[in-house]
Amino acid sequence: MSKRHSAKYKIDRRMGENIWGRPKSPVNSRSYGPGQHGQRRKSKISDFGLQLRAKQKLKGYYGNLTEKQFAKTYTEAARRKGNTSENLIGLLEARLDAVVYRAKFVPTVFAARQFVNHGHVLVNGKRVNIASYRVKAGDVVSVREKSRNMALVLEALGSSERDTPDYITVDARHMSATFVRAPELAEVPYPVKMEPNLVVEFYAS
Repeated sequence: MSKRHSAKYKIDRRMGENIWGRPKSPVNSRSYGPGQHGQRRKSKISDFGLQLRAKQKLKGYYGNLTEKQFAKTYTEAARRKGNTSENLIGLLEARLDAVVYRAKFVPTVFAARQFVNHGHVLVNGKRVNIASYRVKAGDVVSVREKSRNMALVLEALGSSERDTPDYITVDARHMSATFVRAPELAEVPYPVKMEPNLVVEFYAS
């Protein structure tokens, strides 16, 4: 799987939240932080600390994004017209790996990145193996025919663990999904509260 596969739940423990909403998250049974001092009373977090936490949580949710990639996405969001925090969410959700995850072709965001990188995904009929590829409204993302019988795909499509959002329409029979439009924050099915406004404050300060 991805480089962070074995340690991905460390983000959950650090944040004290089940950020992917998965039943296996250790936060479901241990809501305190990791390490020997994890159960200490939490001290008040500064404004900068809240902004940093919001940034780390949003960045961590999308898998293996590097700080450079995330900052670049923020810069693009700030450059565009309109609300920067809404633009940021729209750009993150337009990533090819995010669309693959939202369409339920794979069970996790980490699997989505690997699935794309290994060439299992087509965009408008052409193979694309770059997870950060930005999908546009109307683009059709599909699973390559040779990859449609993979257990990973069949299990994910049959799972009732999460629903497909309204900004993506899925044709499960043909294993394809159409990216209808970039969503607003309120439309994205995050299992926990995301605060992109604090992320904007973090980069703007």
